Amino acid sequence: MFILAEYIEEIGAKGKFKVSHDTHDTIDIINHDTDLRIWGMSPSQRSRKILQKYEQRDGHIVILRGDAVYDEAVLRDLCQKDILLADAHGVPLAATVPADMAEAARFWLLGQGDAPHNVPLARPEECGDAYRDQLRKKEDPFALIVTADNIRAVEWRLYQGSYKGVTDIVTKYVWPVPAFHVTRLCAAARLSPNMVTTVGAILMFAALWLFWQGHFGWGLLAGWIMTFLDTVDGKLARVTLTSSPFGNIFDHGIDLVHPPFWYIAWGFGLGVAGHALPDGWLAPVLWAMFAFYVLGRLCEGYFIARYGCHLHVWRRFDSVFRLISSRRNPNMIVLTFCWVLAVPDIGLLIITAWGGATFVMHLVQIAQAEWCRVRGRPVTSWMLEKNG
Repeated sequence: MFILAEYIEEIGAKGKFKVSHDTHDTIDIINHDTDLRIWGMSPSQRSRKILQKYEQRDGHIVILRGDAVYDEAVLRDLCQKDILLADAHGVPLAATVPADMAEAARFWLLGQGDAPHNVPLARPEECGDAYRDQLRKKEDPFALIVTADNIRAVEWRLYQGSYKGVTDIVTKYVWPVPAFHVTRLCAAARLSPNMVTTVGAILMFAALWLFWQGHFGWGLLAGWIMTFLDTVDGKLARVTLTSSPFGNIFDHGIDLVHPPFWYIAWGFGLGVAGHALPDGWLAPVLWAMFAFYVLGRLCEGYFIARYGCHLHVWRRFDSVFRLISSRRNPNMIVLTFCWVLAVPDIGLLIITAWGGATFVMHLVQIAQAEWCRVRGRPVTSWMLEKNG
């Protein structure tokens, strides 16, 4: 059950309110009349959109600042318990209190009264859970007041919060800054994440055809742009709060299916480009490459089903290995370098061998996890450890 009571104006020296109430809500947003937009939305619009996912407790009111951006973990915590939220300098940020304490909490948030008694005070980083399973990362929850001076820093913080912590070396270290600027352009142009994914899908097919025709340079260009847009669409969905079940399936479905077909097309393109493998090699190499890819992904799925933990976040080593494991972007690095060195055939052999090595590593990881279970030790992410 949601409720929206928005502060309209402050009347008189004591800061009384003229408030309009919606009859089906328990959320109170004190409007500080900011015209600033964070990823295309005002801070209060962001808060409302996130809170639509959570039920409010009867008899309690969540009071937020209209000029503050809140991490979803903070808003979720505010919906679940009474709390006064302030930053490290004691600046009030939010409150959840019983309805009869709401007026006192509003004055406290405006800096015009003392904090309500018997309600615990906490900082944003003490709210919720720092571990984000979906993004495979650990990050302290936050709440930030938005000003004209820090708006870009706030956007960057939200963007960083949308980024996966455990991923490949290109996505983690090369794409973040350029993808941030392109994501901002997409948000300003009101492009939807699915539009970006669609462009990426077109480039994916273009790369497939170009590889097949032996035009490796142009194919790599199309492929790298596609991998870049694959970073942008997910970040755009998260920072603009426009994620959808269809978009998730559309994006991840393409990511899951296309890589081995790129490599197959590369293999057939070798003959066209004058770099054919020795007679009788192509079919076994392509079958081996395809099998290693499928078996590797099956190992990852099995690990999740068996242990309830993603293979790549179990131990620190597993997270580091994910940077270079046989997945699309690391393989694209190999293919690009081999094309530059005019040995595209060697590139195919290397990624096939690396696919086999990665599959063996996954089998070792599963065996080690099973040994831990036999010994009664939990198989959980290292990020859940206190010092993780």
